[in-house]
Amino acid sequence: MGGTLALDLGSSTTVLAWQAGGEPARLLSLPPFSSDSPCVVPSLLWLRQPGDPRPLIGRQVIDAGLVEAGGPGLCRDFKARIGAPAGAAAPLGGWLSPEQAGTLLVQRLWQALPEALTPSRLVLTAPIETYRGYRAWLRQLSQELPVEEVALVDEPTAAAIGAGLAPGSKVLVVDLGGGTIDLSLVALEGGQGRAAPIAQLLRFAGRDLEAGRQALRTARVIGKAGLAFGGRDMDHWIARALVPDQPAQGALLQAAERLKCRLSDLPREDEAILELASDADGRLQELRLDRRGLDALLEAQGLMRLLDGLLDEVAAAARRRGMELEDIDAVLPVGGSSRMPCIQRWLRQRLPAVPLRVERPVEAVALGALALTPGVALRDVLARGVSLRCWDRRSGCHHWHPLFLAGQTWPSERPLELVLSCRQDAQEDLEIVLGEPLPDCRGEVIVVGGIPVLRQRPAGVAAVEAWPPPALRLALEPPGQAGEDRLRLRFSIDGEGQLVLAGEDLASGQPIAPRRLGPLR
Repeated sequence: MGGTLALDLGSSTTVLAWQAGGEPARLLSLPPFSSDSPCVVPSLLWLRQPGDPRPLIGRQVIDAGLVEAGGPGLCRDFKARIGAPAGAAAPLGGWLSPEQAGTLLVQRLWQALPEALTPSRLVLTAPIETYRGYRAWLRQLSQELPVEEVALVDEPTAAAIGAGLAPGSKVLVVDLGGGTIDLSLVALEGGQGRAAPIAQLLRFAGRDLEAGRQALRTARVIGKAGLAFGGRDMDHWIARALVPDQPAQGALLQAAERLKCRLSDLPREDEAILELASDADGRLQELRLDRRGLDALLEAQGLMRLLDGLLDEVAAAARRRGMELEDIDAVLPVGGSSRMPCIQRWLRQRLPAVPLRVERPVEAVALGALALTPGVALRDVLARGVSLRCWDRRSGCHHWHPLFLAGQTWPSERPLELVLSCRQDAQEDLEIVLGEPLPDCRGEVIVVGGIPVLRQRPAGVAAVEAWPPPALRLALEPPGQAGEDRLRLRFSIDGEGQLVLAGEDLASGQPIAPRRLGPLR
């Protein structure tokens, strides 16, 4: 089954979403790599040796108890280092570069797709701050995947659209992942008469569009602040608080994460309980954590002060642009840790007048990427165009009126409307004679908005060759009078390149049913 696959590579988790035809979008589960709740793939790799042909991926690494073992075989937190300027981030270490680790993870997930799914389009997401370098890596990666069409969208735009926000919105994206906290105040493309955002094509129909010098269109960053601190650091706090005499690693750290997630996923439950085998003698010990205790722990460790400082940085940047935080259209928490009730409560307290969109904290980016891609289609262009023969009362003769010109794209975004009048009294029909302008100009290919378009350089008035008979005759009932505006016609080009006519009789009010008039070149 063909369709669109969206892949959102995250620092701690990777989300895959799928949509085919008119079906609703859905997240993809890829056992044994993915977790069930939420349906994500942990962004983890474990290699037994350099060049390991069968590395452990995602959930496999966690189930094998290798997350805290470390060593050169463990690859994590590589997403933030992809595309970053030299020296901007600490080296990943181990046997793989960040780009190699990201490529390996994506390739293995692609290979694990169900046989029934055959992606015809892949849409990828990229962070704004390293967009150019990240885009270059994604372009190279996409060359190695068997898919005809590849598109790219920046993560804040995808998250906002996935949460149902309108183009042109000013959005505070609060991204709390496993290893980082990022606050980004962005203004989306579109709105106020400007085109809505769509993903950018990197490849279409097997053709590489990089040479087209597409503009890098991303959301405009108004203010940004971040810190290398995330959900895993909170897990260490929890583990140390619950079992202070045991190292915060391995199974204990996983248990701390599960307790935290339960209190985030089950808002009506105030306490989570988990049994953990002791490393010393194998006996089971009961771990308990309630929401009040978790909130107090995070407060005591200074999480809220940290968030206050980051938000103050963003507010200062916004004021330098003449904006206050109250001017924001919405706050959008994304990332697994953003589901924590204390985080959402903090956002409501700090920004009480701004709507908080918490519907899809984990899947918003991937689903938004899917929503941005239906409009990404390489529109074909007309080589010749088509004209309509019209009667000119002043000159007393016919002339050719262009309907669609050579170089125009199709299918039509909106129909072309014309009003035709009668030549004489008691006229019983109007004749629709179409013609094709003969080539009499030189053309060139240009790129508009990242899409190849054929532009013609006129070399005088081109001759027109009429389409072969018979011509279409539209009956007039009652008959028309000389000079009377009689038919309002709408011409368009459908998805198969056919010229389509529809309209209405202005005298009788009767509609003219849509009909195909013939193919265009």
